[in-house]
Amino acid sequence: MWLPTDARYQDFLQEYLAVCDRYYAGEMTAADWTDWYDRRLAVVVAHTQAKSPFYQRHLAGVDAAGVTTETLRNLPFTTKADLRREMFDVLSGDISEGTFFYETTGTTGRATPCPRDAKEVIASNTHVTESWRSIFRHHFGDRRPAIGLMGPTEVHSFGDTLGDVARNVGSCNAKIWPYSPVIGFQKALQLMRDLRLEVICCTPGVCLNLAKAARHYGYDLAKDFNVKLFFLTGEMCTPALAANIDSVWGVDTYNILYGSQEAFVIGTTCKNKNMHLSAPNYVAELIEPDTGAVAGSTGTGELCVTTLIDGLKPLVRYRTGDLVRLGEESCDCELKGPRLDVVGRVLDRIELGRGRFLAAELEEAVLEGVRNCLGFQIVIDADEAGADRVTVRLDLIDGGAGSRADIEAGVPRRFAERFGVPATVEIVEELDQIVSTGAFVSWKAARIQDRRTAPDHETEVAMAMAAGRRYTT
Repeated sequence: MWLPTDARYQDFLQEYLAVCDRYYAGEMTAADWTDWYDRRLAVVVAHTQAKSPFYQRHLAGVDAAGVTTETLRNLPFTTKADLRREMFDVLSGDISEGTFFYETTGTTGRATPCPRDAKEVIASNTHVTESWRSIFRHHFGDRRPAIGLMGPTEVHSFGDTLGDVARNVGSCNAKIWPYSPVIGFQKALQLMRDLRLEVICCTPGVCLNLAKAARHYGYDLAKDFNVKLFFLTGEMCTPALAANIDSVWGVDTYNILYGSQEAFVIGTTCKNKNMHLSAPNYVAELIEPDTGAVAGSTGTGELCVTTLIDGLKPLVRYRTGDLVRLGEESCDCELKGPRLDVVGRVLDRIELGRGRFLAAELEEAVLEGVRNCLGFQIVIDADEAGADRVTVRLDLIDGGAGSRADIEAGVPRRFAERFGVPATVEIVEELDQIVSTGAFVSWKAARIQDRRTAPDHETEVAMAMAAGRRYTT
């Protein structure tokens, strides 16, 4: 693993890596965690107060030495609106102190700066490296597979982070962005074939569009490629979607990590396909999304994190806007953090039928038991009496696996049982490319066409982006 030699990082790295060694050895006790969290909280709050113009104002009057896991909830939240308004004033230092500069995509709001210094790079990548080592041992033994990295933009952390992790585990990696005007889908598929890439890292939307493009260019997914694993990230991937991708490609699919440009890699996945919180890096709280009340550290709620690394962009009580289940189940694996399951954004909750539902609940209702599906879209209408009704559009390979009658009966049955709404199924030959924009805009804008209301800003952005997204060019 790459480690910086600059003397200013050595004390932190010595302490941090020692904690990680004990963490992965299963030696951290409850008292050890309390000591680590409380010491790091005090350091991070003092660091932001000294170096960040925003936090100097935001945390004015806060005694950094008195901030602990018990008192953290007394501090104000940091929100995405704060980051967009304050921009570089959120940073705890000058850009020149960083190792990398990234920024958010800016598709639905102002792109915000997300630089990382060496501390933040090491802390984030350490846990992805352990995840990949464990999964590769499980699938490949001592052999190291070649990896294809398909990231979104040149100023996104995807390529640097996963390229560094590939180097850490000893794997060759090729950065082949299929939406790049230089590469494109045809060239990406050719490289996948010629390099015999065994692991592909991309978003679920890219993964399915690769399959569509491969069919368009005359490839046989089973015979022409050597892919064994898909590592998916960037948007929600439920177990039902992962199982469907397995059926399309004949591979093993992992929802490999969860994080953001702003808060780095928050969760990584083990060989059992369970995601775990990167526990040494965060104090995690669950928030009731509509009231902001603290719901505890286990259960379901909006994830709020305080980063424990005093780098260029530590965040204090940052509301991620993501709904998660945290710490409710255990896992017998090499990753030791609490279980972390992402179930959708707060903004992606849907008012439908008899209640308000999570994005994951709708995706599971569509794809449960469905195989060989290249994409789906949920269309919501209101009948003359104002009651909701749903049309589910499915793009299936050769009509789908199993009985079409089973699909056409199963989806409506699940929507009636779970949401109390009637649903019909349409099997289509092609979906609008808006369904591929989820990682850039939102799952809801990509997957839901809600004709009960006028398109919102995110939907308009997704529609405009879709016009330029083609896997055939």
